[in-house]
Amino acid sequence: MGQVSQSALEAAVKDYRDPYFEQDLFSMKAVKKLDANGGAVHLALALPYASKGIEGGMRQILSTNLENVEGVESVDIQVEQNIAATKAANNVPALDSVKNIIAVASGKGGVGKSTTSVNLALALAQEGARVGVLDADIYGPSVGMMLGIADGTRPKTLNNQFFVPLEAHGVQAMSMAFLVTEETPMVWRGPMVSGALQQLLTQTKWGELDYLIVDMPPGTGDIQLTLSQKVPVSASVVVTTPQDIALLDCKKGIEMFRKVSIPVLGVIENMSVHICSQCGFHEPLFGEGGGERIAESYDTLLLGQLPLHQTIREQTDAGQPTVVAEPDSEVAHMYRDIARKVSAQLAEQSKDGRSPFPEIVVSQE
Repeated sequence: MGQVSQSALEAAVKDYRDPYFEQDLFSMKAVKKLDANGGAVHLALALPYASKGIEGGMRQILSTNLENVEGVESVDIQVEQNIAATKAANNVPALDSVKNIIAVASGKGGVGKSTTSVNLALALAQEGARVGVLDADIYGPSVGMMLGIADGTRPKTLNNQFFVPLEAHGVQAMSMAFLVTEETPMVWRGPMVSGALQQLLTQTKWGELDYLIVDMPPGTGDIQLTLSQKVPVSASVVVTTPQDIALLDCKKGIEMFRKVSIPVLGVIENMSVHICSQCGFHEPLFGEGGGERIAESYDTLLLGQLPLHQTIREQTDAGQPTVVAEPDSEVAHMYRDIARKVSAQLAEQSKDGRSPFPEIVVSQE
């Protein structure tokens, strides 16, 4: 039996193009080892983004390609993830145990931002990443309830200095709701809210995380500025609905992040179409194509279009978000596709780093 051609093996691997990077695995620098011992081929890959959901299909395609090479008798493929940390900007110190911080924001309330944040975090975890969620909506924290964490559950403390995040469905979570009761209103001015956000972030003893999802309050105020100036945010995602009034505020959200040099990975259009729970009829109650138009005009990505469906609300209210309640459902697959897109976009960004935050000066004029 002749020796297996190395160039033929490499050509077989190059025939596969990653669906999220739109490159071959060599161009992505994902191939760590490719060799043949007699007719036994070994391929070791390290993908730079959360991608567990596509591993099965990728293995199958690569195995078929390699088995078609003359002389190959068996193929062994090992796949791991190597998620890199995005370089911290300016003099903002990175959190020791957190590689990437992603802010999920909206220009206005009521667009399903928190539901999206929680399902995105859970989808990233299902894709193989280590994930945490910070509920930065100090006035109206809801992440704890959505994750099924009972009211009154308190985080443990470490050395009387750090909070230990609570865990639910495989993700770490921290929220102001864990420190007060549901009936306690946060009657605070802006500086107090900003200070609370910093404390929640820096005084929580996060475990080793690939991604920390920050569920932002709606708008473009104090917390958003605090986040941009004092937190090493890697990138942001903006959530909107298709109707015109929401799109106006979505534009403001994108412009805000751009002014403080936080990259916008893309737009998620929530409540894109209503699905009747009785007959399954699809109807675009809030209009059509709004998220796509915003993404095009701002040269960013439309990450996904999620439906308005009664079960999404019911599952979230019950502390069992769709991604964990119905992991094989169409909606759960949509969230996981969005998670892979976000992770891949951030991986591409981490190659080159990002520009530092500008100094923000408030003029009295």
